[in-house]
Parts: sequence; C-alpha cells; structure tokens
Amino acid sequence: MDIKWKSYSHSIITKIIVFIMTILCFTGMVQAFVEVEIVNDGEFGSITEESYLESRAYVQESENLISDLTRLLGEYKNEEHIKSGKTITEDEWRSVEETLFYSEFQHSRSYNPELGEEKNLENFKVEYADELTETKEQMIKDDLREFHVLVQNLEDYKPVFYASDGTNEFANSSKKSKEQFESYPAYMMFEEYQREFYPKETDENEHLHVITGQIDEIDLENTVVYVAFTESFLNEKTEAWQEGKAIATTNLYRLLGYLTGFILSFLYLVLVVGRKSFKDQKLHFRPVDKLYNDINIGLWFVLLGFWVVLVDDVFENIDKMIIAITVPIATLGLILILSLVKHIKNRTLIKHTLIFTLIYKLVKFIGDVYKSGSVGVKTVLIVVGYPILVALTFFMFPITIGLAAWFAYKKVKSFQTIKEGIEVIKDGNLYHRIEVDGKGEFAGLSENINSITDGLKKAVDSELKSERLKTELITNVSHDIRNPLTSIITYVDLLKNEKDQTKVAEYIEVLDQKSQRLKLLTDDLFEASKASSGNIPVHFEKIAIVSLITQGLGELNDKIEAHGLEMKLNYPQDKVYVTADGKLLWRSIENLLSNIFNYALERSRVYIDIEDLGEEILLSFKNISAYELNISADELMERFKRGDESRTSQGSGLGLSIAKNLIEIQKGTFTIHVDGDLFKAMIYLPKHQSNNE
Repeated sequence: MDIKWKSYSHSIITKIIVFIMTILCFTGMVQAFVEVEIVNDGEFGSITEESYLESRAYVQESENLISDLTRLLGEYKNEEHIKSGKTITEDEWRSVEETLFYSEFQHSRSYNPELGEEKNLENFKVEYADELTETKEQMIKDDLREFHVLVQNLEDYKPVFYASDGTNEFANSSKKSKEQFESYPAYMMFEEYQREFYPKETDENEHLHVITGQIDEIDLENTVVYVAFTESFLNEKTEAWQEGKAIATTNLYRLLGYLTGFILSFLYLVLVVGRKSFKDQKLHFRPVDKLYNDINIGLWFVLLGFWVVLVDDVFENIDKMIIAITVPIATLGLILILSLVKHIKNRTLIKHTLIFTLIYKLVKFIGDVYKSGSVGVKTVLIVVGYPILVALTFFMFPITIGLAAWFAYKKVKSFQTIKEGIEVIKDGNLYHRIEVDGKGEFAGLSENINSITDGLKKAVDSELKSERLKTELITNVSHDIRNPLTSIITYVDLLKNEKDQTKVAEYIEVLDQKSQRLKLLTDDLFEASKASSGNIPVHFEKIAIVSLITQGLGELNDKIEAHGLEMKLNYPQDKVYVTADGKLLWRSIENLLSNIFNYALERSRVYIDIEDLGEEILLSFKNISAYELNISADELMERFKRGDESRTSQGSGLGLSIAKNLIEIQKGTFTIHVDGDLFKAMIYLPKHQSNNE
C-alpha cells in the first residue's frame, strides 16, 4: 500500500484531480455563504439563537422604526419647530459662517487685516446678510424635506407604534394607552426613563442595545414610545426566521465540509507542488512560475476585484451565476498562489520580484562601474549619486549626512593606515602587513602593497638561500674534489723518486682510483647541470615498469650481494605500463639504487613497491639508512648534500638532484620522505593509456 501511495502521490493526474477538488470545495464554500447571507437575507448567527424573539431579526424589525421616531421626537418635532430654525444647532450655523467667511470674505476687498478678526466678522455678517439668510432658508427646507420623508416612512412599518413627547404625536393606529399595547403578544415600551419588554425572553436578546442606544439619544422627559407586534405578524416572521435558520444550519455544515476538503486538498498541493516525489530535493518550475512574484500578487488582487465586480453586477441572480463566475477566477487565482508557494520553497519569494530585480541590476551596474572604473569615474559617481540619494531621502536627511560622514571617516582612516604602513615598510620591515577592512579601493591598494612586500621578502629569502647554497656548494665541491686531487699530487710526487717497482704498481693503482673518482665527480656535476637546465632530449614510449625494474636488479645483483641487501619487490598482478623515456627513467632509478648502495644499512631489507593509482603509476623505494638522518628531506635534495655529514662515503651528493630533474622532464613527480632512519623515495609517472598505443 505504501509503495502504491508513493507511486501516485506526485503523479500529474493526482495533482490535477486534487486541484479540481480544491476549486470545487472553494466554490462550494462561496456558494454556501452566498446562499445564507445574500440570497436568503440571513446570517449564520441565527444557528445559535433559541427563538425569534431572541434573534437579531426581531430587533431589526424595530431598529429603523425606533430610529425614525427618535429623530422626529428629538430633532424635528413638527413643521413650525423646523421653520423657526430651531433644528439648526449653534455648531452647524457657526460652521456655515466660518466656511463662507474664510472661503469668500477673507479673499475679498472688504477684508481688512488691520481691523482684527472680530471686527472683520461683524463686517462679514453685515455684508453677507443676504447670503447667510439664503443659506439658512435652504437648510430649513432640507430639514422640512427630511421631516416629511420620515413621516411618510412611518406608513410602511407593520408593527403597531405610538410615540409622543407631550406635544407631538406619531402613530399608525388609534391605540395610545399603555394598557392597549399590553394586550399584544409582544411589545417594547419606553416611558420617560422606564423600559419594558414582553415577553420576558426578549430581555435575553443580546442585540437590544441597538434600540436602547437610539432611545438614549433623546430627552426622555414626558416622552413615550410604544411598539407592539400582532400575533399574525409574529407568526409570519417566526416562520421566516425558522426557515432561514434551517438554511443557515444546512449551509453551515456544507461550509464546514467544503472548508475541510479545501484545507486538506490545498495543503496537499502545497506539499507536493514543484516536486516529483517526497525525496525530490529539486524544484521543477513551469512557464507560469517565470512571472515575477509582485506582478503575480498584483494579478491576484485584480482577479479578486474582478470577481467582486461581477458578483455585484449579477447580484439579483447571484445564486445561479456564482459557480460560473467563481470557478474560472478561482482556478487562475490558485495557479498564482501555488506559483508563490514554489518560490517560498525555493527561497526566492523576494528575489523573484520585478522591483528586486530592477534594484539589483541597477545596484550591480553601478557597483560594476564603480569597481572597474578609475578613481575619476568613482569620484563622479559619488558626486552625482550623493545629491540624488539626499533628494530621495530628504525626510531622513540627518541620517544621510551621518552615513556620509561615517563613510568619509572610514576612507580617511584606511588612507592613514596605508600611509603609516608604507612608512614602516620603507624603513626595512618587510614582515609588516597593512590591514584594511572591506573591499573598496583602499583595501585593494593595501593588498597590492602586501603582495609587493611578500614578493620582496621572498626575493630576499631566496637570495639569502641562494648565497648559502652557493657557499655550501663551493665548500662541498672543493672538499670532494680536493681529496682525490691531493692524493693524485701526493702519489705523483712519490712516483718521481720511487725505485721499487712493487710500490710503483701500488701507487699507480691508487692514482687510477683517485682519477676515476675525480672523473665520476665531474661527470655527475656535468649531468646535474644538464638535467637541471632541461637540455636533454626525451623520447616517450610505452615501458613495462615491472620488467624494467626486475631486469635492472638482475644486472646489479653483484652489488646487492656485496652489501648484503634483501630486495623486496611488490607489484600488481596485471601488467603495468608507463609513458616515459626508457634510458632517462633507468638513469633515475639507477641513481636511487646507487644512493641505496652507498647509504643503506648493510644486511637490511629494501622495499620496492609498484602501485596503480588510476591515472598514475607510483614507484616507491624504502630503506633503512646506515647514517643518522638528522636533516630534512628538502636539504637532502640539495646538490652535494649527503646523508653523512662527515662526507666519508663514496657518493657525490648529486644522485637525488639528478633523479628529480630527470623524472620531472618526463612529466613525472619525484619526492622523498625521511622518518627517523627510514628513507623513502617516490616516483609518480603518467600511466600509459591504451588509446595512445
């Protein structure tokens, strides 16, 4: 079951079906709401109401009637009262005078600022007496018109009512006494400051404050307001209320059901949108997702407004048209919302907006111009850009000035740091570094100065090392050449005076050994010079490295036995080939083996390992030194440097240097490691590829 769910959870068909369910559930919610609030002129609040007398609908039947009666009794009273101008309050009339005074009189020639406002106001009332009279008459006419409209509205109310302030009376029946109204099955009575509601359950109506608030606005002294409801009226309204409550209850369940379906289906779409499986970490975007998010949100609000306009246009037939209007607009709106959800998942909700893109490109363009431009261009950008920034942020000008001052302070501080650093370096301290924070022009300048300092320091160190090496080279060469040369001179002098042929033969043998030693030193020195210069022709070919090693060890078997060494050769079962020059490679290996013969501990083991590293072949030599290796690997690679500091061995000190240079001109790598008395040399050579054969 779990496997089937994983198969169908993110399929396009499943997404389409759930998308349609979401639209249908949303449309069902809207339809249920419209049917209660608009079509049946009800509200969902009726569901919790126990009876009609406790409902809002009951209060609404009296709300407008009480409102009209309180206005008639409290404000208009009768025609004579209106015609006398008593309905116009002092505040209303003062407002009329001030409006006419400041809008017209103050800009006229009659206005004299030197007279003061009080005197000008007196002149205004005299000069504008006719206009004020006309305005007052018009206000009285408006009040009379409103009075007659209210009186006429009283004829349309079905509840029985009587209202009086002791002088003026308004009623729609002949009943005027309290006892007569008490005979009705439901009534409201407001007599002076007393209130009475019948039946008593009406007191539980939480909406009565709407009516009592209107009553409290008038002077209740000598005022009575009676409103009663006939039995037939109550039965008709109760039946309509019950029908409305039944419709609201049914549609509430529908609304809750559709809401549950909408939430579940919408959450599913939010969860799976943009991904092909739950394990899919990559979001997949469609053409609609290229729409900028701010434009997306704008279109969503346009769709919402368009829906409201369409609903308003078909208000009378909204129950029939609501599905046709809602479905296409909801479909487009949901597509836009899911696109936003994708960008929220991708954390590009802000970045994928038109405003952000334009600002980013503008800032990037200015930044690129600033970074790539000269100091003059940057100065122009600052001079032109800062006034524009001030103009755009004039409401926060102090902050802008503060930022500019802070920016200038940082630049001056950076310049001072560079200036002081250059003074220190000029005095000879090449180890001093100039530290400037940020990525600006001064930071780049400080880095360049530090680079120059590092170059000078390296050059000085290299020169010092070169001088030291030259000194050691001269010392070592002099020592190695002087010994055989001194012996040759000494034995030549002995030969001049020696008569004994036996000793002469011994002297000649010694001379031959020393001359061969001298020749070996000069040959090695010449070869080292050629190898280091790279002036050696290289002929690359396919070489079976295992065969080369075994054949070479066979040729050197006498020397191996003479030193009592045990050679341990390890190599892969498959044949291994390298691309190298056979002669130069063997010369390098021979130098390493010669180094082993000269410096390895007698009667010890020598390990030669061949490893296939894929693109390279590693050839390593490991042996135990007969001398204490108290020098580093780098020093051993120097020319004429030997493992025995006393220089009593037969080596020239050039073998490792020659091997390294020969391997490097064959596009390989030569390294050595020293760990106590363990000496290890490693040669990395390019593996021969079959397609190169």
